[in-house]
Amino acid sequence: MSFTPRCYGLLAALILAGCATKGPTTREGEQEKAQEKPLDVASVVRQKMPASVKDRNGWAQDIATTFASQKLAPTLSNICSVLAVAQQESNYQADPAVPGLSKIAWKEIDKRAQRLHIPPLLVHTALKIPSPNGKSYSERLDTVKSEKQLSEIFDDLINMVPMGQRLFGSFNPVRTGGPMQVSIAFAQNHTEGYPWKMDGTVREEVFTRRGGLWFGTYHLLNYPASYNAPIYRYADFNAGWYASRNAAFQHALSKASGVKLALDGDLILYGSDEAGATERAVRTLGAQLGMSDRDIRRQLQRGDSDAFEETKLYREVYRLAEKKSGKRLDRAMLPGIQLESPKITRNLTTAWFAKRVDDRRAKCMAQN
Repeated sequence: MSFTPRCYGLLAALILAGCATKGPTTREGEQEKAQEKPLDVASVVRQKMPASVKDRNGWAQDIATTFASQKLAPTLSNICSVLAVAQQESNYQADPAVPGLSKIAWKEIDKRAQRLHIPPLLVHTALKIPSPNGKSYSERLDTVKSEKQLSEIFDDLINMVPMGQRLFGSFNPVRTGGPMQVSIAFAQNHTEGYPWKMDGTVREEVFTRRGGLWFGTYHLLNYPASYNAPIYRYADFNAGWYASRNAAFQHALSKASGVKLALDGDLILYGSDEAGATERAVRTLGAQLGMSDRDIRRQLQRGDSDAFEETKLYREVYRLAEKKSGKRLDRAMLPGIQLESPKITRNLTTAWFAKRVDDRRAKCMAQN
């Protein structure tokens, strides 16, 4: 879940106005996966999941259908990777409760109202109007326990409050959900091949066990990567596809250019024509690379796909960096990203997340 200034500014205005096998491939370099024998996914899930998990058979069938429909290799490593993320993100709950979610929601609403110079009391009063389920929006916010519930509250605000569509559009501040806490925007962009009939929206499907597992597994495994260990996929799951590869590229670029860079995996400023720190660092090497600013920009834009590794820019930056360093540099690195969310109360990073999931995967693999 993520709250933004735009979201709550609009909320305040609205209220006042309305009173073949794929996934981790052999190319990936995770040789243990290529060597593993295909397994019965459902049987492995039932064996590996804790006995305390409700409806283990349902989980097993959903994951088995997910693997089959996405044509993922049914290996122990892949199955344990999915289970490890689900355990880390939700402790095997389709709609996990978020501690203190009501306070988090109200705090963010008040913060946005204050930024717009609207008295929070006025907003709280406006939210006392009845919602479609008979309770006021205020009552529902006071007792909200999960992101699914919070998402439904905002959907009701958008659809039911006068002028809601015009002022609020289709924007909902709850951005992740389900047992793997997958991005709802990601799910909305990757529905092809979904094996079940959806009764509602993609957003609503993410909050189901089957939907959360399917889209979460897609985000975790269903893209080609040349990593030599699964931990980099876990970092990508948290930070975005190819974040680990791009962080390593930034490290090599820093060695080659002498420019200190944040190893966050972001190669360009998406949605902007301006050059970010990484792009500016590459430009300092333009003459050595034999590339114009336009060529540099065009090739950096491939940073969200495996095609980036085939570019002249990628190869030449590593050549310069390794010549300068006198050794081969890693092609993957855990990104240095601080995790930020109203739900997070500790100092956590993408690397912390990836290592936690990797530990869980290792325990799953070793479990008899």
